[in-house]
Amino acid sequence: MTPGPDVLEKDSSSRTASPTAPAELATLGGEQRRSLEQVALLAFIVLPFLALLAAVPLAWGWGVSWLDLGLLVAMYYIGCHGITIGFHRYFTHGSFKAKRPLRIALAVMGSLAVEGPLVRWVADHRKHHKFSDAEGDPHSPWRYGETVPALMKGLWWAHVGWMFDEEQTSQQKYAPDLVRDPAIRAISRQFVLWTTVSLLLPPLIGGLATWSWQGALTAFFWGSLVRVALLHHVTWSINSICHAVGKRPFKSRDKSGNVWWLAVLSCGESWHNLHHADPTCARHGVLRGQLDSSARIIRWFEQLGWAYDVRWPKRDRIDSRRQERAAEAA
Repeated sequence: MTPGPDVLEKDSSSRTASPTAPAELATLGGEQRRSLEQVALLAFIVLPFLALLAAVPLAWGWGVSWLDLGLLVAMYYIGCHGITIGFHRYFTHGSFKAKRPLRIALAVMGSLAVEGPLVRWVADHRKHHKFSDAEGDPHSPWRYGETVPALMKGLWWAHVGWMFDEEQTSQQKYAPDLVRDPAIRAISRQFVLWTTVSLLLPPLIGGLATWSWQGALTAFFWGSLVRVALLHHVTWSINSICHAVGKRPFKSRDKSGNVWWLAVLSCGESWHNLHHADPTCARHGVLRGQLDSSARIIRWFEQLGWAYDVRWPKRDRIDSRRQERAAEAA
């Protein structure tokens, strides 16, 4: 099982992370973000976002075909579940064990979300949990203080700004298990390839289905650009919105909250308070009515024998966290 962040910290604290990894253990995106990478990042944020802004008037004026809508939804939820089940619950927190084919599939699915190389994503998130909403957290909205102007600035930082920080999380320190895995390291280094596949697959399908360049172009607009922008901002909202507002029924050491209206789009990630109260739990929406599609799919994987040793929520642990929170609020 992939160890959780606490285990990794114990493991990595006993050794000094090498400033430069051996060539055979190199991953894409080191510990310094270069200017060229920052320019590319800006393009991948701005261009899909402009498409997202244009989507409303275009849909209002000319509509959107069922093919384009189907490509948008399908590619969105493939990438979203790749992030939530794969990058987050499996690779980052070890919420379950997966057989090798599923492990590879989850790595590729998450890469199709165009949210950065796998190893870097996991390293950032493990560091986030170690320092959650405290100094050292890569993307806390409380970075600048608790006044309204400070929080507005912090929300921007947590949502987008932190990604342009030149200093990057040490992958050798926070994700040594993934760095040592040749297959996972290779998929992480192939991020540009998977990004290309993610962006070109919708127009390829759209062009072949309609046998026209126009079909390919509209599929690229909706299935690639709009889809990537929507998924990006939903994912980033977990870092920003879910650490600034929302209900907090469970005791956690940070300001993580539950934001119900993001639950379906985030595949269950916005039940964020329980996640920070019990990070290795495979289900985040543990209360009645809390939809969590990622947990449902993990259950299917378990029933098929592809996943095992799943860390499902335990009633005594949930009750304990609720009681601790109630005592804290009293």
